[in-house]
Amino acid sequence: MGALKAMLLYLIIHQTWKITADDEEWKSATATYVKETNGSIVVEGACGYADLHKATYGKYSAGLSSMLFNRGSTCGACFEVRCVDHILWCLQGSPSVILTATDFCPPNYGLSADYGGWCNFPKEHFEMSEAAFTEIAEKKADIVPVQHRRVKCERRGGLRFTVSGNFHFYQVLISNVGLDGEVIAVKVKGSKTAWIPMARNWGQNWQSNVNLIGQPLSFEVTTSSRKTLTSYNVAPANWQFGQTFEGKQF
Repeated sequence: MGALKAMLLYLIIHQTWKITADDEEWKSATATYVKETNGSIVVEGACGYADLHKATYGKYSAGLSSMLFNRGSTCGACFEVRCVDHILWCLQGSPSVILTATDFCPPNYGLSADYGGWCNFPKEHFEMSEAAFTEIAEKKADIVPVQHRRVKCERRGGLRFTVSGNFHFYQVLISNVGLDGEVIAVKVKGSKTAWIPMARNWGQNWQSNVNLIGQPLSFEVTTSSRKTLTSYNVAPANWQFGQTFEGKQF
């Protein structure tokens, strides 16, 4: 009986590990693309990353329908996307691309959800760059059926903190986030303060009304998997608005 219990316990633990270790299940959606001369989908998107090439996302950026965008909380998350079930438009072998959520694809309820209203709620849709789209489908396709799943983000270098604001308003844009890519909580600490929770302003811009000028800054960042990373003294005491600083990486 003891051996049987041990074997059952092993199987339960092994199966649990397998479920958590495997990637998410594939889900159905659609995808289109927009033309951009520099290869990016947008220069300034709803996530606030500004120049997507400087933010390292470049052509592998995507606008998400409201169902996926989740009011901006999905900004920075990574999705693997592949074209499926269309013999004319999908490339052979169903190659996939890894996309970063950087923008919002707004609904257009004046158009049919089958043509033009691709981002109407509750549809799941990816608006890709032309360069990324043509890695999975024919360029002449208007819209293609795809499958997608969340994957871990692989980033080079550390988290990036871009500061902006004024004497009465402090804001930081967090980019280049590995692992989940999706930040759900941020705290900031000056040399003269305790840890101060920041509020999401929009996208991955986080704000505080505390005057932090003249203090070295530390940041505590929490992702959607509840993992927290602390980067101490990322910005020196003489930091200036508009500067970007690099911290640790998940």
